[in-house]
Parts: sequence; C-alpha cells; structure tokens
Amino acid sequence: MPVIVITGASSGIGRATAEALAAAGHQVVLGARREQRLKELAARIGGSYRRLDVTDAEDVRSFMDWAVAEHGRVDVIVNNAGVMPLSALDRLKLDEWNRMIDVNIRGVLHGIAAGLPVMRRQGGGHFVNVASIGAHEVVPTAAVYCATKYAVWALSEGLRQETGPDIRVTTISPGVTESELADSITDAEAAEGMRSYRAKTIPAAAIARAIAFAIEQPAEVDVNEIIVRPAA
Repeated sequence: MPVIVITGASSGIGRATAEALAAAGHQVVLGARREQRLKELAARIGGSYRRLDVTDAEDVRSFMDWAVAEHGRVDVIVNNAGVMPLSALDRLKLDEWNRMIDVNIRGVLHGIAAGLPVMRRQGGGHFVNVASIGAHEVVPTAAVYCATKYAVWALSEGLRQETGPDIRVTTISPGVTESELADSITDAEAAEGMRSYRAKTIPAAAIARAIAFAIEQPAEVDVNEIIVRPAA
C-alpha cells in the first residue's frame, strides 16, 4: 500500500485528495496547521496525522522523519499547502507578499528538502506539487500569487530534470476551484474582483482525481503536468 504524505490536508484540495486516495486504498499521512480538522478527517477516512507548518523547514523534516518511522517509507509527497491574499501591487502589502512566498514557495522547497533524501534512500518516489492556473496566466491583484505559483512550476520542472527516472514529478495546476483560499484576501477591491472571478468553480474533488490519476500510473510513466479548470 503506497504511503502518501499530503500537506495542507485540512481543507480544500488537500482534504479532497486525502479522501480520494484513502478511498482508493492508499495510506494517507495528513499534515496541516489546523490539527483538530486533521483529527476529524483521519477519524473519518483513516490514516495518520500530525500538525505541520510548512514554513518551518525543521518542522517539515521532523514530520517526514515521523512519517517514515510510522510507515517505513514515503512513496508520494503532495506539496499542496498554499495561501492567496490577493491585492494590487500598489497596496504594498509586504507582509502578505512574504506570507505567500513563505508558504507557496518555501513550503514546497521544504517538502522537497525533507522528502528527497528519503526517496533517494528507498530508491524511488513521486513529488506532486500543486501550482495553479496562475502559473500560466496573470490577472490584476494576483501578481505575487502568480509569481509564487510560477515558481512552483519551475521548481517542479527543475526537480524532474535533476532526479532521473526513479523519482517522478508532477505539477497540478488547478483553475478556479472550491476552496478557502479566497478567505485570506484582506483587500476589499481584490475580494470583490475574486467574487466575480470565482463565479464558476469546479469541486476540489476534480483536482483530487487528477492527482490520483498521476499517482496511479505505472512506474515507467511520469505525468509531468495537468491543468484542470472549469469548462465554463
């Protein structure tokens, strides 16, 4: 039974992915800051959980070591944790920019740094990094968010080229998806624009199915990128 670590597992795409993979018979290991939500999710679907702050490199390393100690290996890491406090650049919301950099970029790097030695030792593995349609297009108020998600795309492509055939790398780029991401927007103009932008969404389960598809391919098949967005 593959062991799959999922960050940002307490809501949205992370939670839906945990539900889908557990239902398919995978062993899920859940990490997020909201521990009570993880506890409730794990009780419902099975799997193990532990509080995790992806912005803390030592916490991520400790989490990965714990996962290996609990299950003997880690086959897949889904680097999913992300935040999206949008605002126009002239609002100068430096704290929010830095928060996006810390979670969306450093969080993925910390997952790679903690997971890569594990996968090297065990002779294989699979990174699934959740980017965004924002890695491919930029809209007003989303410049910093899109920059962080383009960074996820670039990191994934570099990792793919550097690791060779034993470690697979997939970038998942969701379009507008039902989630709590927009709840972090403090700028009134950006929040209003996002209400219109998010008028048509797809369920988080659609992204979970894309992640499951990439994971469940044969070992010799590496699905490098999937873009999923509303048909509308």
